[in-house]
Amino acid sequence: MSAESSDQPLRAQVLIVEDEPDHADVMADALRKPGHVSTIVESVDGAMEELKGGTFDVIVTDLRMPSSAGQHGVAPDGADAGMKVLEAARTLQPEAETIMVTAHGDVQTARDAFKHGAYDFIEKPLDLELFRALINRAAETVLLRHQSGELADLVQHDGFEGIIAGSEPMRRILQTVKTVAASSLPILITGESGVGKELIAQAVHRNSPRAKKRFVTFNCAGQSESLLEDQLFGHVKGAFTGADKDREGVFEYADGGTVFLDEIGDMPLAAQAKLLRVLENKEVVRLGSNNARTVDVRFVSATNQNLDAAVKEGRFREDLFFRINGAHINLPPLRERREDIPRIVRHAIAKYAAEMRPNQPPPDITDAAMLRLTAYHWPGNVRQLLNVVQNMTVMALGAGDDVLDVRHVPAEITQGEDAEHDGGDGSLAGTSLEQLEKRAIRETLRLTAGNREQTAKLLGIGERTLYRKLKEYGLR
Repeated sequence: MSAESSDQPLRAQVLIVEDEPDHADVMADALRKPGHVSTIVESVDGAMEELKGGTFDVIVTDLRMPSSAGQHGVAPDGADAGMKVLEAARTLQPEAETIMVTAHGDVQTARDAFKHGAYDFIEKPLDLELFRALINRAAETVLLRHQSGELADLVQHDGFEGIIAGSEPMRRILQTVKTVAASSLPILITGESGVGKELIAQAVHRNSPRAKKRFVTFNCAGQSESLLEDQLFGHVKGAFTGADKDREGVFEYADGGTVFLDEIGDMPLAAQAKLLRVLENKEVVRLGSNNARTVDVRFVSATNQNLDAAVKEGRFREDLFFRINGAHINLPPLRERREDIPRIVRHAIAKYAAEMRPNQPPPDITDAAMLRLTAYHWPGNVRQLLNVVQNMTVMALGAGDDVLDVRHVPAEITQGEDAEHDGGDGSLAGTSLEQLEKRAIRETLRLTAGNREQTAKLLGIGERTLYRKLKEYGLR
């Protein structure tokens, strides 16, 4: 859902479940004027498929209809078909509001739907003005609920500074952080490069009883085995040529605080064995010494590797894997939480603009530029997005522009060169081409707030082709 300002209409994703095509078209046409995007299905089965695969703000369902499309008349279980849709919506689309459409004789049944979580009901024949107002009110309820949670996420407080988490996956992750931070459990954070694993590690530390102690980051990749062990465990004077004095390692330096071991999957096996001792016995032995020193540190590790596979291949110790994996947090790539992109972009613009011209309002960004950024695949995830936004901000302000536009977006983004790589992680395996196309059109309609011209341009097809696809897939 989008709402650019309080003066503009809400734009909601609406699922219409109605077995009479003419009635469904009338409802979709009534909702097009305020900018809502409607998806039409004719049966309970069709509704189930959409509820599982799509994301909706408001669900409008007839009370009586067949279970499957193409049936003649109402199926034996058609009397409670709308209730089945309502029940499924509560499970599959818990953030959405559901409206029941009913004939006059079924008003009592529709009222019973309130007990099962329905937002409201409306009788046939529809008063289109009343229907439109009801949808707008339900959409506003969803938006206000979303904004109240979003506001809490966007407040930059000590525990979660720098983390933008409006999407449901990131909300769940922050809740996990809050839950595990107070314990002493080792935490393993996984995810692609650039997703923000260190930010999550910092959030764990800041929300823990160790928050006033040191948070020490150490990257395990790209170092020789001897240097890595020296950095982690320290050495005593005379341990090797050039060791002219004692030096404490990372674990001693972080005593009482948190150690964040980044890229732990790249740690040599010999160092892994010594790390296991620290985890199990809370002891470190400096290079060149036989004396164990007690340390008290919280372990947070991160990797972009598949450690299960590394264990099977003998590149990572199984016992160490079990020890560091006390709690597992997997960060999704940016392409799987695109709804966070506009928030991250605006936050980054404000940050980088303040560095260039303090005490001045940040520049705005056009819808076209934001659409380009939101639609991009972002193989480098949040890190890449921040670099791009910084470049755009510098180029725009350097040229005296107060608005970031498509001309400021780097060529590799505007040209959409990543399209052929999309889905390369296998997450869409088994999905039919029809469903992929339908999903692409629906998500692009959402990005453009229902603007067909912009949708066609972003999809790289003609408007007539888009219109034909909209009819074919029951999209409005």
